[in-house]
Amino acid sequence: LSLNGFEVVHTKDGVDGWNTFRHHHFDICVLDIMMPKRYGLELADQIRKENKNIPIFFLTSKARKDDMLQGYNTGADDYIIKPVDADILLHKIKAILKRTEKTEIAPEQDEYNIGRYKFSYSARALSMNGEKEVLSPKEAELLKEFCANKNQLVKREDILRKIWKEVNYFTGRSMDVYVVKLRKHLQNDTSISIINLPKSGYILEVKE
Repeated sequence: LSLNGFEVVHTKDGVDGWNTFRHHHFDICVLDIMMPKRYGLELADQIRKENKNIPIFFLTSKARKDDMLQGYNTGADDYIIKPVDADILLHKIKAILKRTEKTEIAPEQDEYNIGRYKFSYSARALSMNGEKEVLSPKEAELLKEFCANKNQLVKREDILRKIWKEVNYFTGRSMDVYVVKLRKHLQNDTSISIINLPKSGYILEVKE
């Protein structure tokens, strides 16, 4: 990586990695799983809670399907099994950095119009005609995801990975409960529907 123009900071274990991450700015984190002092999955989870946008790659010899799924469930962008071809690793890193550079240009949207409702994500407030409801953190996260993809399919697995951090039966049932709650919050505007497409996902449909 250094030979190809990257500025690299190497840390010797998971604790050192966490302390270094907290005191410096990085564009990407490449982690092993089997690290001294702090397991790579635990470190990735800490990093993701601190910074939800930074790309995280696992570079590891742990090749079982369960290990890979666990890695992705922590919010990893890629899971690369050793040994790895250096050119492929460079290509993957450059590709993910190119995508993140594009997304960082515009600030994240906070205010949304949904039919006759106004939704403020940071305030977790849904208002109409001067009346305001304060949403729970999960309700606000879910509604923001729907608003950002209004009239488009949002896949179940994508929502679960982004908000619940796990894809399983129990997190799926929890998400369904929150969708029901959002329908109740939005029920006073008949132009709004949250459509369930079984096994696929949801569409926030707003008729103009």
